[in-house]
Amino acid sequence: MSLRVLGIDPGLTRCGVGVVDVTSARKATLVHFGVIRTPPDMPLEKRLLVIGTAITALIEEHSPDSVALERVFAQHNLSTVMGVAQASGVALQAAAAGGLSVGLHTPSEVKAAVTGYGSAEKKQVGLMVAKILGLDEVPTPADAADALALAICHAWRLPTAPAVGASLARPAGAAASVGLTPAQQAWRNAEKSVADRRLGP
Repeated sequence: MSLRVLGIDPGLTRCGVGVVDVTSARKATLVHFGVIRTPPDMPLEKRLLVIGTAITALIEEHSPDSVALERVFAQHNLSTVMGVAQASGVALQAAAAGGLSVGLHTPSEVKAAVTGYGSAEKKQVGLMVAKILGLDEVPTPADAADALALAICHAWRLPTAPAVGASLARPAGAAASVGLTPAQQAWRNAEKSVADRRLGP
């Protein structure tokens, strides 16, 4: 059994999208990736309509189980963050209209999930996305690779099978972790660390 996730890297000019299937063993397979583009000289409401319509079409075509979206955070460029927030709102509406749950993830959270390092460079993220998905080349443009990274991060955080939650109680490197990539193992170890802190002594 696998989980299908639509990842969305929101933006007005370029909105990255990526769909992956992830099994309970954390194996990810590419389904689709691309970028929704709108010209800067187009009226804002029409740009948002284009993005929302395209996302809705993707949901209808690929039938994802959930949506992963980059969490909007403060940036120095106010116009950029406003555009990201507006595109995010359209994506959230499209997901809700499709009856889908949405997971919001920060860039550092996504980087940690796919590379094991929360401050990884964009190039490293792209390379790891290609490796995780078994691709010969990094998906381009970078917005599409980021969307795939979001989808992978979200899927790895969800309990796709009972065994996943149970595996957190096993020591790092135990048999249940055989076959994981280094990034997957690093993420699983981080999950276990958080779970241990919550349980306390």
